[in-house]
Amino acid sequence: MYEIVRRHLGKVVAGTAMAVTGTAIAVAVAVPGTAGADDAPPGRAAGQNATAAGGTGQDGGAGGGTAPGPAALAPAPPEGAKGVGTDPLTDDELKRAEALALTTPGAAAQKNAAGGRGPQHLATELADPLPGEETGGPRRAVVRFYDYGRDELLTRTVNLDTGAVEQSGAQRGTQPSAHPEELRAALGLILASPLGKGVKEDYKDATGKELTSADQLWFNGDLYRTYREAKVPAALAECGVHRCVRLVTKVRNGAWIDTRGLVVDLSARTVTRVG
Repeated sequence: MYEIVRRHLGKVVAGTAMAVTGTAIAVAVAVPGTAGADDAPPGRAAGQNATAAGGTGQDGGAGGGTAPGPAALAPAPPEGAKGVGTDPLTDDELKRAEALALTTPGAAAQKNAAGGRGPQHLATELADPLPGEETGGPRRAVVRFYDYGRDELLTRTVNLDTGAVEQSGAQRGTQPSAHPEELRAALGLILASPLGKGVKEDYKDATGKELTSADQLWFNGDLYRTYREAKVPAALAECGVHRCVRLVTKVRNGAWIDTRGLVVDLSARTVTRVG
């Protein structure tokens, strides 16, 4: 069996499982031939193919019955532009809520994970009804952003009926889980860093191709939380106030590439080796 062994950080990992020390990330590695057979981008579920198994059945004669055809899924009911009561937010409501939350003063001066204008969207969810509005009240949404310019978590409650931003707040040092767009930005910083050289070399070893884009890898990850670590490098001392993440990566439908020893400070846009 051909085995890839590298001296640099980004070595290809083979085995039955690997876990990220000090984080909540655990990744199961499939046996050779099946690893990554149904990869999906972060934040989206892998597809599932359903086929009906053949049976022996009887058809009034000596021969066995034929296997039934492929199972058919009933189409989902059409989604309205607006939900009712405690229905989940519709796609239209999600877009409207985010747009309304961005109308607050100063939004254009805020920064996202890629360094662009506007805050980084993290999540949007249906708000709990106010007392007395449990039945028939307006629908509201809570929208969360992160402003990388000030390292602040922004929370805004919008009334989807009136279009008003009813509540707005900012917090420092509060770090919800990372959004897939933040993980993509972190991987881009790794590939642009000198510390990403080993990752690129291992990708070429595994595929014979050059690694030039984050889209060529499957990736996932979450925040690097200093209080879970036995030893925190000085370069990462601000993590917790800064937004820092650690990734796990693999070749799409292929081998794992070990990036667990790299932590990305998205606020400072730096990459640091740990361990």
